Amino acid sequence: MSTEANTDASSNASTGKKPAQPATGRARRAFDRDRALATALEEFWTHGYDTTSIASLTKAMGINPPSLYAAFGGKRQLFDEAVRLYVRAYAAGPPQGPDARTALARMLRGLAADYTDPTHPPGCFIITGATNCTPDSQDVKAMLRAMREETKVSIAACIRADIDAGRLPADTDAEGLAAFYAAVIQGMNQQAWDGAGRETLERVADSAMAAWPVPPRPSEPTPPPSPA
Repeated sequence: MSTEANTDASSNASTGKKPAQPATGRARRAFDRDRALATALEEFWTHGYDTTSIASLTKAMGINPPSLYAAFGGKRQLFDEAVRLYVRAYAAGPPQGPDARTALARMLRGLAADYTDPTHPPGCFIITGATNCTPDSQDVKAMLRAMREETKVSIAACIRADIDAGRLPADTDAEGLAAFYAAVIQGMNQQAWDGAGRETLERVADSAMAAWPVPPRPSEPTPPPSPA
């Protein structure tokens, strides 16, 4: 052993420090979990559940497969987290307003802006996230379909509230009207994917609101009976 090595060994012995050991194996790579999840959402949003592979996810997220599994559990669990992130960050939520017509108009115009926002993929992730699913992924398709049905139910409830309040004719088909506006929303999504801009989608929204049922005319007050 050289004099230099002996000196190092003596120094370590006197200080109680263990000599440095050579690195063994690969150090675990640290990453920002929230940022990785946001990247995964963009991948799923752009390509859909089935078309997005573990390889494409890990490449985009800048991590290796073991890190993905350790942090998220797997592709399906990662997708579920991405859906929850989308709902928190982008979903429009139920229509809000003093009446159903105002609420729906606000909702459609808001979606026209959201669906064409250049800071994220176009359209709605809940609509496009599972468009083409294999038989093994039907549960993913069913989950997103149930979320779309919740939106349609909330629109129908908003319409029924106006019927009950006398702002819409008593014979208004709340479920049929809600299905119509749900179809408009899905069409706006496709238009956004096809490259339509915000102004075009706002025109679609305005045209859809032109189909709103005519409110009942206020009844004229009954004249007092004439004196006998």
